[in-house]
Amino acid sequence: MRNRKKLAVIIPAYNEQESIANVIDSINNVSYTNIDITAIVINDCSNDNTKAIINKLECVALNLPVNLGIGGAVQTGYRYAKENNFDYCIQVDGDGQHPSSEIPKLLDEIMKGTHDLVIGSRFIDKQGFQSSGMRRLGIGFLRNWIKLFAGITIYDNTSGFRLVNKKLIDLFSKSYPDEYPEPESLIMVSKKGYKISEVAVLMQERQGGESSIRAFDQLYYMAKVSLAIIYTFIRTKK
Repeated sequence: MRNRKKLAVIIPAYNEQESIANVIDSINNVSYTNIDITAIVINDCSNDNTKAIINKLECVALNLPVNLGIGGAVQTGYRYAKENNFDYCIQVDGDGQHPSSEIPKLLDEIMKGTHDLVIGSRFIDKQGFQSSGMRRLGIGFLRNWIKLFAGITIYDNTSGFRLVNKKLIDLFSKSYPDEYPEPESLIMVSKKGYKISEVAVLMQERQGGESSIRAFDQLYYMAKVSLAIIYTFIRTKK
């Protein structure tokens, strides 16, 4: 009988040559009682040196032949976790925004057994990197929008720093939003009756690369994600 549990650290990476080695090394230095931790990097068809770097490091390197976007890359990680019988999955950005030292905080919360998805939130204690004013405004709008459809208040609703249990590994390996996965998946999870929690974490500015969302795209992004939330709510069966 296996006493130790397995945690998959899903790291979607697109052109993250400047930061990915440090992210992997820091994950490999994390320890947690009775948990075996494996870094799984999904290289989303990067056109820099990301592939060459991860192939030399201590991690599972999944090199996609075509660019699938953030949702497809993350779902690839969930499918790998499902096929290899992992007990938990945590998503960590490849740009270094999510310090690996904060992972135990999320594990402590999910080990209580009362929640299926735990989000690392920078907006509970409001410490560490808080993102731009425009981003925070958008996140505040989504907070109310998600509450309208899901009946829950999630402060850091676009956080990619999130931990799930085996039930959600199974769900996400089969179906995962591809365009705006963080807010859309909250609707999916909530409507299906799973429980969501947030814990305060410290985040930092990206250590390399560029954000996929530019300042002048914010309004367009908000309009599209709002419509995506409605669509996800309608199509998700309880």
